[in-house]
Amino acid sequence: MTQSLLLVSNSTNHGEGYLDHCMGEMLDLLGARRRLAFVPFALFDRERYASRARQRFAQEGLEVRAVGVGRDGVSTLEWADAVFVGGGNTFRLLKTLRDADLLSTVRRRVGEGMIYMGASAGANVAGPTIRTTNDMPIVQLESFDALGLVPFQINPHYFDPPPDTTHMGETREQRLLEYLEENDIPVVGLREGSWIRVEHGHARLGGARPARIFRASATPEEREPGAGLSDRDGGRRVAPRKRMTHGGPAATASAARGTSQSR
Repeated sequence: MTQSLLLVSNSTNHGEGYLDHCMGEMLDLLGARRRLAFVPFALFDRERYASRARQRFAQEGLEVRAVGVGRDGVSTLEWADAVFVGGGNTFRLLKTLRDADLLSTVRRRVGEGMIYMGASAGANVAGPTIRTTNDMPIVQLESFDALGLVPFQINPHYFDPPPDTTHMGETREQRLLEYLEENDIPVVGLREGSWIRVEHGHARLGGARPARIFRASATPEEREPGAGLSDRDGGRRVAPRKRMTHGGPAATASAARGTSQSR
């Protein structure tokens, strides 16, 4: 079975409602699937978070069940056609997934065809590690290793500093280049309003804004919406492929070589 993913930079655009900017893409990827598991672990008030997601997706005709930390968490993931992992604090999200022993279940279910969708922190944990998150480490982790559903790192909410800024702290680009001094896994800097869709062996950029690609010993590169992330695509636009009933294959290692939180 192959994999389909949608990794979104942010869940809310300025001046818009929750998930409004990416809901069309979500529904297109979901097709006829209507059973959605929601992972609320990135925020402290999980009940309120789950209620918000349930109400939003109900507007689109989806049935939503929140994933818990007990046995019901596994059963909810077994029931679901798709999972949406909400944004918040990436460290808290990963710690809870690990403590609840749900990382392996999510990986297995995605491998079996369950669609994976995540925003902000939920996009971060789809990568090999969470080393390129923007969040503070508010909880202690034994490891930064994450789901590894794609072979590249993600930096959501990526932004460019204003040219006339007097701020003397590091820019986002400087921090990601520091990451590449110690690591060789490429990074996709996802600006708000954008996403990565992985389907049928291709990772493709979508949304309203270009992404910035960081690779070790290489100049950062801009890629426009519609462009593929693999070397074989060469940054050109990749036409969306016909959606299959149960999704398509995960991004390949070539995607890593080619590329590398309103919540």
